[in-house]
Amino acid sequence: MTHNTTNANIVIYTSAMCGFCARAIRLLDSKQIAYREVDVTVQPALRQEMRSRSGGRTSVPQIFVNDKHLGDCTEIYALEAAGQLDSLLAS
Repeated sequence: MTHNTTNANIVIYTSAMCGFCARAIRLLDSKQIAYREVDVTVQPALRQEMRSRSGGRTSVPQIFVNDKHLGDCTEIYALEAAGQLDSLLAS
């Protein structure tokens, strides 16, 4: 898939067999933007990094744009429904 150019650094923390992760990735893919997926399934250090960056959240996915925490799957779909996600992803 070709991805549109964006200056944003987008990171999504995921784990294996996570339906919400797959749903969040589908939304990001539908935007045709580049992002970095960090699988925390068997990586305690990466899971701790995610927890630290997200204010203590332990659930996946957790999505960040330029080190700003956007939230989880439900929250990015709410941003999309409100028409705010595109501008956040492009920042």
